[in-house]
Amino acid sequence: MVKPSIQFIRGVDELVVPDISLTRSQDQRNGVATFVFDQPSVFDSSREMGEITGIYMIDDEGVLQSVDVSAKFVNGKPAKIEAKYVMRNIGEWDRFMRFMERYAAENNLGFVKK
Repeated sequence: MVKPSIQFIRGVDELVVPDISLTRSQDQRNGVATFVFDQPSVFDSSREMGEITGIYMIDDEGVLQSVDVSAKFVNGKPAKIEAKYVMRNIGEWDRFMRFMERYAAENNLGFVKK
């Protein structure tokens, strides 16, 4: 059984749990998950482990990935990472939600509908 995890560098789990917001089109076909990591641990390990190449969401079913990742800097120092994962059909939305259920259970997270 694979522990659900998020990585920016393959093989290096991100230790900071992100804030995640979801949006979905009115027809329910498309959606976007936006992740915000404040002071992610990858900033500490990226020098030794390699470059940030994307966001990788790993679980028993495989890997979901996106290269839409950007770092935000404050006073010249990295402060946060924002990443987006786009879902283009209902199957991709359902797969993402299965990952999130596993990731949430692993990290004791809850869901708040706004």
